Amino acid sequence: MRLQLALNVKNLDRAIKFYSEMFATPVHKQRPGYANFEIAQPPLKLVLFEHPGADEHLNHIGVECQSPSEFDAASDRLHAGNLSTSDVAETGCCHAKQSKFWTKEPDGLAWEWYRILDDHPDSAQNETGSSSAGCCGQQPGKESETQQVCCA
Repeated sequence: MRLQLALNVKNLDRAIKFYSEMFATPVHKQRPGYANFEIAQPPLKLVLFEHPGADEHLNHIGVECQSPSEFDAASDRLHAGNLSTSDVAETGCCHAKQSKFWTKEPDGLAWEWYRILDDHPDSAQNETGSSSAGCCGQQPGKESETQQVCCA
């Protein structure tokens, strides 16, 4: 597993330049209004959403599971403890096909638990053939449950 930190940034190009230099890591995937980094040390998936008018810099926090067994164990544990706020869904989101579910901590911070099924590094299309860019980066709790499960 590795921690995912999703940030709202005012200027994507400026943020990519800064984080590339700070972590000495090139951007892994970039689309209009979206970029992510797979940082080895510290193990971190850094996701940037271009939202110039966002009220907060933090979009959401997540946990990327690297294997089906890691994801299934986390899902089973959190669903059994009634800590999940959504069922597991397979969705095209953030320019990748993913299995994911959400939890919310007591003060309302949303955590995304996910596993990438197909990263589609050369395609911005989700499994329905439509762009996932419109849903990516929406702040959890500020959209419908359906959008949250799919895209936050």
